[in-house]
Amino acid sequence: MEKSYDIAVIGGGAAGSMAAIRAAQLRKKVILLERNNSIGKKILMTGKGRCNITNSADIDVFLEKFGKQGKFFRSAFFAFSNQDLMNFFQSNGLELKIERQGRVFPVTDKATSVVRVISEALSANGVELADNKRVSDIKPGNGSFEIITEGREKIICKKVVLATGGLSYKATGSTGDGLRIAGKFGHKITPASPGLVPLVAKEAWLKELQGLALENIRITFKYGKSKIVSEIGELMFTHFGVSGPLVLDLSGKISILLAEHKDIGLFIDLKPGLEPEQLESKLLHKFQTKGNIHLKNLFKDILPQRLIAVFLNIAGIDPDRKTNQITSDQRRVIINLLKGLPLTITGTLLIEEAMVTGGGVSTEEIDPRTMESRLVPGLYFAGEVIDGAASSGGYNLQQAFSTGYLAGESAANA
Repeated sequence: MEKSYDIAVIGGGAAGSMAAIRAAQLRKKVILLERNNSIGKKILMTGKGRCNITNSADIDVFLEKFGKQGKFFRSAFFAFSNQDLMNFFQSNGLELKIERQGRVFPVTDKATSVVRVISEALSANGVELADNKRVSDIKPGNGSFEIITEGREKIICKKVVLATGGLSYKATGSTGDGLRIAGKFGHKITPASPGLVPLVAKEAWLKELQGLALENIRITFKYGKSKIVSEIGELMFTHFGVSGPLVLDLSGKISILLAEHKDIGLFIDLKPGLEPEQLESKLLHKFQTKGNIHLKNLFKDILPQRLIAVFLNIAGIDPDRKTNQITSDQRRVIINLLKGLPLTITGTLLIEEAMVTGGGVSTEEIDPRTMESRLVPGLYFAGEVIDGAASSGGYNLQQAFSTGYLAGESAANA
């Protein structure tokens, strides 16, 4: 038997859930279709299970974080701001806290608390939740849509909000269904690329440093005559390459550049607070006052213990050499490496292992004031299915909640 609704929302993540809640608040009959057995699978994985809900930064910062796509998201961020989102959770009994760099987390430090509030809000507003319902096709009709699930069920609705996510974290159900459906409707799909994804490097010595985190460092990517310089922050070595906030935040740009360049140089500035001349002066002082100790012991005050042997091996200097035996040329090599420890980036992990998806439905074909398709009246988009990704820090999740809110409200008011 066919069921009929005002609005069908496809995808029970942050964007879809918020779209359903907002549409239901405006007294529309809403069904939320989720392919998993429960909503919020990806929310549970964000912030290492703590869920970095949003960021306390000004809206201008949000727009800047999304680069050239920032302008498109302006209306959504003003329709449902980070403060609105924080008020939503707090008014529903979830206390929040702001940590470094403005990242907002639940006081419980549990993503399950976030999903619980969303689930309760869906129920309280009368949204019909249909889980284990994967949509196989959507057919437009006379002022309505026919949604067909894998189980051959048919759902009739006046409006559709497509919030199926991208291609990242495949285990959560993000397998590109929404991109496929949008493409069938004639929408231009910007090729998907991994964002917030660890990078692969070819150096063998990385295996010796697996799990080592470096704090207060800066990284520079060099390709051809161009370069990308990070802020000061944290990097982590893995057995295959590098990860950590600095790497993840720039990985979206690097994944695109790797399509043009065979490999890209990564240089780690281990002492970003010091100019080479200042560094040389400090080293020279250490060498003169502690000239009779082994170099490897002197470096205990300079680098993490696990990095010392690898660093000196790259420098080509015997770690058991006395510091007063170090030549000016060797000192120059040390300084150059401290200011730019080199790695060769050859790729990224697969998009399924990325935290977010770059690419998606082209924003040129979506009305930024409503999130409605410019090609198919009554079809709306929300969340990661839309082209545009930001760095880490809660910005991407806010985009999902904001575009979901605006899509739900627009569909209800249309």
